[in-house]
Amino acid sequence: MDHISYRAKSGAPLPAAYLTTGTSSFTDFLRAEAPELLPGRRSDALATQVQADGRGDIRHGTTIVAVAFSGGVLIAGDRRATSGNLIAQRDIDKIFITDSYSSVGIAGTAGLAVEMVRLYSVELSHYEKIEGVPLSLDGKTNKLANLVRTHLEMAMAGLAVLPLFVGFDPEAEDPLRGGRIVSYDVTGGRFEERAGFHAIGSGSLFAKAALKKLYDPDGDRDFAVRAAIEALYDAADDDTATGGPDVVRRIYPTIATVTGTDGAVRVPEAEAAAVAEAVVADRSRAPRG
Repeated sequence: MDHISYRAKSGAPLPAAYLTTGTSSFTDFLRAEAPELLPGRRSDALATQVQADGRGDIRHGTTIVAVAFSGGVLIAGDRRATSGNLIAQRDIDKIFITDSYSSVGIAGTAGLAVEMVRLYSVELSHYEKIEGVPLSLDGKTNKLANLVRTHLEMAMAGLAVLPLFVGFDPEAEDPLRGGRIVSYDVTGGRFEERAGFHAIGSGSLFAKAALKKLYDPDGDRDFAVRAAIEALYDAADDDTATGGPDVVRRIYPTIATVTGTDGAVRVPEAEAAAVAEAVVADRSRAPRG
């Protein structure tokens, strides 16, 4: 994708395919015009390197949680990336707004996951530009499943990429229940989570256990933000790969909400910090374990 912008800036003429209305799938367009840019085309070389050298300095993202609330849905992620038993990065951002009504969180091999989500976001934008309408919510989740499936070879080599999708359906009959949560397995299997909450990543077991006790289907946005941060705190308490709120460095979970009125937006960092610090203060008085 970078070479396309480079050619445009340098004044080099673009091939005719770049100037005509073709497929509404950007991935199919790349497959035909620039297949070397597809993430899966680098699989063989990277898999061989991993088998020869081990995972080395490859960074992995960890815990992501999603919570539905009255009027929408949110997704939140801790900020830690690990490399083996080391903390590779303390402030990685694992939450991405992918279009007006969707957001994706990533767990697994960080570099490949970020690459996948960026391609996915372009895919949604390309479809809307070509077709003149946004892709349906089911269409969005299926597109993401197809991208996950292209990484199967890497997953088999130990470099799995797993997204967690949240979106809002503006066509939902009940506008208070339009938020949806969809998870995936490494084969591209797509699963709608109907419990109202879900978590992925190394700390997901502890995060989901916390959300089972905290979740309220009638809770509002503020309640969901607090529940998500509580769940990430509990995950970090028992999983070394998950980073809890870091009040010294002022590193807090990143959160995005998706509603019918505001669409997909980031929760302000100051708000996330205030809630996280309140959780830490409450746990200092009652650790709960």
